[in-house]
Amino acid sequence: MAIRSILIVVRTSLLTNNFVLTIKYFFGEIRYVQSGLETANNPHWDVVAEIPRAAALLHPLRLRILESLREPDSAAGVARRLRISRQKVNYHMRELARTHFLERAGQRRRRNMIERRYRTTAQGYILSPELLGRLGLSLPQMEDAFSAAYLLGFLALAQSELGRASREAAEQGKRLTTLSVTSELRFESAQQRARFAGKLRTAVIETIGRYASPFTLDDGSPGNGRPYRLVLGCYSIPPQSNEDGAN
Repeated sequence: MAIRSILIVVRTSLLTNNFVLTIKYFFGEIRYVQSGLETANNPHWDVVAEIPRAAALLHPLRLRILESLREPDSAAGVARRLRISRQKVNYHMRELARTHFLERAGQRRRRNMIERRYRTTAQGYILSPELLGRLGLSLPQMEDAFSAAYLLGFLALAQSELGRASREAAEQGKRLTTLSVTSELRFESAQQRARFAGKLRTAVIETIGRYASPFTLDDGSPGNGRPYRLVLGCYSIPPQSNEDGAN
């Protein structure tokens, strides 16, 4: 059974760097196949947390327009490529610009006309669980560490907090410091999986106790230092669909 494990540290305060580490497991050998600091050239993701923006984004034609404007182009150019009227493209591009999914990218002369060019404000977009309010952020009442619902609840919480912190960082012209570790592995039996989970849980608890400071003090007051949230999860990778394989 193929398993994907994730380790995400979400930092709610602002610093300067992001670190990404990908781990691959080959025949008993662990290889660190990708690591480094985030640079300005890395893809930027826009976390959409407002209902009006989400409504403006979730329109089939607008999604096609955004896909067409990863590189700057005019409404006329997009209309030619999508084979629809320029007036229709103009309308939807104005709405996308109004909701900050498009930005101006200069202009060009075509015959006797000056065409304004636009491009996407981000490389990709993520819908925040905040859009659903409590329905999107509520955690299961039962604390079952092996429950998919419990893991999904914490991942939704992490996505929401990370999106909010990213927006605050962008407003201040800063970067948000995060750490991400991903790995893909396999288990041949339930016993092997259980031993792995127990050892991993013990190692994480020991590492936190040795190298981190308490989040709260004995009297319930906040501890010292900047607050972090660590989410450690592991789930079975679903079979690849025909559509995924085609892509």
